[in-house]
Amino acid sequence: AVKSPVASRVQAEKPGCKPPFPPKRPAATLPGLPGSWQKSFFTLPGTGLATARRMLYWLYLPSDAISGTPRPLVVMLHGCKQTATDFAASTRMNQLAERKGFAVLYPQQSVAADKHRCWHWYKRATQQGQGDVMLIAEMVKQVQAKHRLDATRTYVAGLSAGAGLAAILALRHPQLIAAAGLHSAPVFGTSDSPMSGFQAMQQGAHIKHQETAHEFSAGQPQFPGMPVMLIHGRNDPIVRRINVDHLAAQFAIIDAPFITSAEPVQRSYPGRIGGRSPRHTYKTATYYAGRRPELVKCEIDSLGHAWSGGEASVPFSAPEGPDATLLLWNFFSRQQRLNKAPVKGPAKT
Repeated sequence: AVKSPVASRVQAEKPGCKPPFPPKRPAATLPGLPGSWQKSFFTLPGTGLATARRMLYWLYLPSDAISGTPRPLVVMLHGCKQTATDFAASTRMNQLAERKGFAVLYPQQSVAADKHRCWHWYKRATQQGQGDVMLIAEMVKQVQAKHRLDATRTYVAGLSAGAGLAAILALRHPQLIAAAGLHSAPVFGTSDSPMSGFQAMQQGAHIKHQETAHEFSAGQPQFPGMPVMLIHGRNDPIVRRINVDHLAAQFAIIDAPFITSAEPVQRSYPGRIGGRSPRHTYKTATYYAGRRPELVKCEIDSLGHAWSGGEASVPFSAPEGPDATLLLWNFFSRQQRLNKAPVKGPAKT
């Protein structure tokens, strides 16, 4: 892998923007692991006037996956200017999957669909569950069935544009996805073009984010809730931190029937300078559904637009902790889609 600066020195992920002469670099390399690392293609047949769509994906199965016990699945959606292998290398999710015993699926956006491999989270059709969202949902179902994975423990996580798409996938397919993890994510559902998407990334959505959340809830009366962890760098110049505030407000509205804590539980974690595992200071705010975390907002000091605790040699990846990969798995491991009725809690606005 080529050495690359972290978030403060990489080019902005502006939807639809054309960076000048982007440098070519070799594909990220992954450490050898005892599990299975498979490259495959999924095809969604065409219907009516729609043509068939084909998407590449990578799948990691831990070495004990043949033991007979259905394994959880984590779906990982990369950001702009990344590939599936870039994202696997950056997050080290395969290494954690081998230790904890879960599978990891990495859909990869094609350069034919977007020359910078961006997911089109800002398009109205995508927000309504069409396009890439529909394709990936069907891909997940096929992978679950083919490898006998635990359909009640499927999670989705993403970075930046991938996080924007992860939010839509989770909200449009709550019976498929048990929880979501959104790292450096843009606000949900308030844009309809590359320009308005960029404006949201820089300025948030003003009061429109609450209107969007209320509209979504009104249109989904049987929504089973969506546990979510939001991770954001306070120094992010590309998707500014106002987005995590607006996302937290949106999910507080959407998950209001399930949240039982009137106020979030606030926790602070000190930083560590130097040593083998340096870490930025960070804080969390957690709403609970009984004893289970339903909505967690994690803000990390000094972090830009990069995966926290990631592989330093990969773009959009910061080596200093906290380890976002471990934070997300610890959150996911407490979630399961059991289709229980909501526990009525205090209303959120």
